[in-house]
Amino acid sequence: MDADRRSGVPDPDRLGTEGRAPEPQRPVPRDRRAPDEAGTADRPLRVAIVGAGPAGFYTLQALVRPGLPAVQVDMFDALPTPFGLVRQGVAPDHPKIKSVAAVYHRLAQHAGFRFYGNVEFGRDLERSDLESCYDQIVFCTGAQADRRLDVPGEDLPGSYSATEFVAWYNGHPDYSRHRFDLSRSRAVIIGAGNVAVDVARILCRTADELAATDIADHALVALRQSAVRAVQLVGRRGPLQAAFTSPEVAELGELADTATTTLPEEVALDAASRRALEAEADKEARRKLEILTSYARPAPEGKSRRLAIRFLLSPVEILGDEAHGVNAVRFVRNELYEASDGGLRSRPTARDETIEAGLVFRAIGYRGIPLPGLPFDDGDGRIPNRDGRVVDPATGAPIPGLYVSGWIKRGPTGVIGTNKLDAAETVGSMLEDLAAGRRLQPTATTRDVIGERLEARGVRFVTYRDWMELDAREIARGAASGRPRVKFVDRRDLLATTRRR
Repeated sequence: MDADRRSGVPDPDRLGTEGRAPEPQRPVPRDRRAPDEAGTADRPLRVAIVGAGPAGFYTLQALVRPGLPAVQVDMFDALPTPFGLVRQGVAPDHPKIKSVAAVYHRLAQHAGFRFYGNVEFGRDLERSDLESCYDQIVFCTGAQADRRLDVPGEDLPGSYSATEFVAWYNGHPDYSRHRFDLSRSRAVIIGAGNVAVDVARILCRTADELAATDIADHALVALRQSAVRAVQLVGRRGPLQAAFTSPEVAELGELADTATTTLPEEVALDAASRRALEAEADKEARRKLEILTSYARPAPEGKSRRLAIRFLLSPVEILGDEAHGVNAVRFVRNELYEASDGGLRSRPTARDETIEAGLVFRAIGYRGIPLPGLPFDDGDGRIPNRDGRVVDPATGAPIPGLYVSGWIKRGPTGVIGTNKLDAAETVGSMLEDLAAGRRLQPTATTRDVIGERLEARGVRFVTYRDWMELDAREIARGAASGRPRVKFVDRRDLLATTRRR
């Protein structure tokens, strides 16, 4: 989505290259280690990373830097393909962002790296399996579930989560058979983050624009036939509080066949917002407001689609019935007020508004899901941790050998590059613990045991070499039609296309 993503994934200009990642704390020089101690050339530190998205690869990057202990890293992912949301979440019309995968590919060439795709933690492998084979385990599983609105009518036909829609048009194998009824002319997107903007853009792009991307073929066919002509993107707070970024919202004004508008009264700042803007001197907020204000004009003629960006509305009910699906969304109008901490909050007024819609997409954020055998904080959807160390929620004490990085560690905040700094912190904790002798005591004598165990269980895992063959085939398929790639989207096809051992 444009997954670790932001509430989506940003432009490479916002990949989080804000200076160098901090060095892990107190690395242990190799020449000071005993010959049989983990981290030596004779006995490399064995690390398992669960999750092959940005958080997983930045953890790998932090582990394999020169001067650190010798390491062997095995990375596991439930999907047959690596790169997580870079492949499955970044919008297909944002190819520049996907280029970060080249960095991950270079990391995967490290001599001590192995990839095990199509291996699901909790189904194919359990915590005890990993603990018997590795010195340290890092969970980088992200935030895979969408947050719910918790309003009546949320589950009516025609009401969808953005998570499902983004996965569908990106060719995620678990969503490739989903169906979205695009025969309705009006759609409402609830949310004001970058994922909401992605959904709006994909609904409003022309088929010719989408045909030049790596969008999944099934989605391209469905969107070519789409009847959607009016889209409203709705946020509960004001324009300054919208989570989408200025480049994202600027792109909405450049769509070939869509007129983008705002309402003058909804982008005009109240007194509290003006004071906040003046006090913070936030250039990004000023630029965003400038763009939104420029849309507060009559819609240009000659375009077949309309996109309205709305503010200060919260959904209270999705209207419709099971037989005919969604037909409208009822909102309450909000107002902003200054809270005791000085921040701006929204609260409902006595006014409401009903917006006609045959489609509703819910894009209000993500949350992590529990992992078997690990503690989980259901309140904030994260694995409880301190500086990346998984902790026992009952005692607050770190659980030896278990770590987290990415959204499952900090929650669904930040952009792709945020994971780089986040991973450096976690690896710093791992190296501190290694120096202090706090690690797992695996019984397996070699790292090959894990592959043997998977094969014995009949798990058809995908190696990185398999992925490179699949990658080359997708690119070749795309070249034949002038596209970056044509994805394999069915899990059976993905596995059948990869090299058989």
